[in-house]
Parts: sequence; structure tokens; C-alpha cells
Amino acid sequence: MAECAHVDQIKVGVPENVEGCEECLATGSTWVELRACRVCGHVGCCDSSQGTHATKHYQETGHAIMSSAMPGASWSWCYIDEVSF
Repeated sequence: MAECAHVDQIKVGVPENVEGCEECLATGSTWVELRACRVCGHVGCCDSSQGTHATKHYQETGHAIMSSAMPGASWSWCYIDEVSF
């Protein structure tokens, strides 16, 4: 089973009160689900959303670990290792 070699990059938890995707809120767009960067706390929308801002954040910053920011969800994803945990 694949493991994430980047968990040492996790610096912040998932925000408790998430208003929405930062970029979508700024442009008036909508999103499907939200993801939180575990390196800096940026909140972006998932790849099922039109903006795909969580993945774009990874591509722009190299911050490898994101977690679901949806109520009741407790999973994370490493973009580099392509593994969930």
C-alpha cells in the first residue's frame, strides 16, 4: 500500500468555520466541495468544481497535502504521492 512521504509538511489543521472557496467567493462563482491546504490553510474548491482551485493552489505553491473541508469528512490527499490517508 502506498504511503505519503510528505506528512511532515502539515503545518495547520482544517479550519472549522469555512465560508467557501477563497477564489470562488472573490469572483461570485460556485463550488461543489471544499479542500483545505494543510501547509498554509488556503481553502479551495475540488476538481469537480468549475474552478478546481485546490489543485491550482498545489500547482502554484507546491503545497502537497490537502484535506476535505466538508463537515464530517476526515480524509487527506497528497498530490505528489497520489495517495489518500
